[in-house]
Amino acid sequence: MTTVLPPEEGPHIRQAERADLLAVHRIEQAAFPQPWPFGAFEQYLGESGFLVAEDEAVVGYVVADAVPNHGRPLGHVKDIAVRRDRRGEGTGSRLLERALAVLDSRGVASVKLEVRESNEGAQALYRRFGFVHRRTVPRYYSDGEDAFVFVRDG
Repeated sequence: MTTVLPPEEGPHIRQAERADLLAVHRIEQAAFPQPWPFGAFEQYLGESGFLVAEDEAVVGYVVADAVPNHGRPLGHVKDIAVRRDRRGEGTGSRLLERALAVLDSRGVASVKLEVRESNEGAQALYRRFGFVHRRTVPRYYSDGEDAFVFVRDG
């Protein structure tokens, strides 16, 4: 069970900086069987939806942005991960909450994300934030696993 921390407890959430990229990439490599390349994170530097959680070091991150969609932007949570040894402390919830607040401030109509069919922990987190499974994309990942598309209407 994930513990949600009050805002004054736990790691500090802030916008990512260039100095965070190596730590972010290391978390990405440890968290996912098909991690993003280092350069993928560089392109999101300066974006308000690229956030990190840190205490003595970066312990998690989220990448979220908005794209035009018939006159009202559509939010997209592209990537989120927490260091394995820091999971279960509420950091993922706090990162997602802050990313959704950033997207809301940009006037998004709804937010989508893709999640591996096998990633039940992440799916439970998303459901707690009002995301619902809208469709399945067969063989979305290069290893052949399906993706569930989750959507949260604003």
